[in-house]
Amino acid sequence: MLGSAAGGGFPQWNCGCAQCRLVRQGDPRVRPATQASVALTGDAESWLLIGASPDLRQQLAQTPALWPRTAGRDSPVKEIVLIGGDIDAIAGLLVLRERQPFTLYAPAPLFDVLAGNDVFNVLDSELVRRVEVKPMEPVPCAGHLTLTLLPMPGKVPLYHEESGATELQPGPTYAAKVQVNGRTVIVAPACAEITDSVLTQLRQADIVFFDGTLFTDDEMIVAGLGAKSGTRMGHVPISGPNGTLMRLADLPARRILLHINNTNPILRSDSPQRRQVEAAGFEVAFDGMEIQL
Repeated sequence: MLGSAAGGGFPQWNCGCAQCRLVRQGDPRVRPATQASVALTGDAESWLLIGASPDLRQQLAQTPALWPRTAGRDSPVKEIVLIGGDIDAIAGLLVLRERQPFTLYAPAPLFDVLAGNDVFNVLDSELVRRVEVKPMEPVPCAGHLTLTLLPMPGKVPLYHEESGATELQPGPTYAAKVQVNGRTVIVAPACAEITDSVLTQLRQADIVFFDGTLFTDDEMIVAGLGAKSGTRMGHVPISGPNGTLMRLADLPARRILLHINNTNPILRSDSPQRRQVEAAGFEVAFDGMEIQL
């Protein structure tokens, strides 16, 4: 787990909410966190990153398994897959502009996002291979991994929303299903609704990293830090009758919440909401978390 927080990280640079203040004070009940990204490998040599967080340079620096292994330029990061077009999912690509070969996987709509902004041309096309991935079609990857993109209910990136929009505008959002040696991991940091189709997909997994952005749908509104609900932002809430705890209650997989917003009370280890989540059989992701299947 390179990063476990939602956009802005924890603490968010311009947020003085109670929880962000606790982090700055060094309170042991909270852990600082960078923006969501997950690294996977099937051979401990070649790594696949899911998402390119704006904090990617910091994440690579604090993860020894991803350091260069030779005296020259080198990286165990061989591939990156994009599953959303928001800034906190793609901006980290700009960190990787130092002429390092790797393969970039994405569906066509997300490659269109990159093509629409010349700044991403800093990734030399002779070194960074772009491979279009069609949803539901498995793709063999380095490190003995197999990648499949799963469509998720979601929204267009904020910068593509129509001016004055008051309702969620559907847009390309995906989960990454990664398989190796008969085991399956699904990473789904953004999901606007847990439909029956989503449930069917998640039941394939041994481990599910799932959208844990907000505990309640109106969390940011109540906190006075935003005017939008979680579902308006493309994130199903953890609590409530159609929330994650209820809808994923019978999921046989190990369930881990990630992409957690700085306002979410589950970030505090002693909160009632954290106890409720853990009592329901869910875990809360943290930066540096390691899992072996």
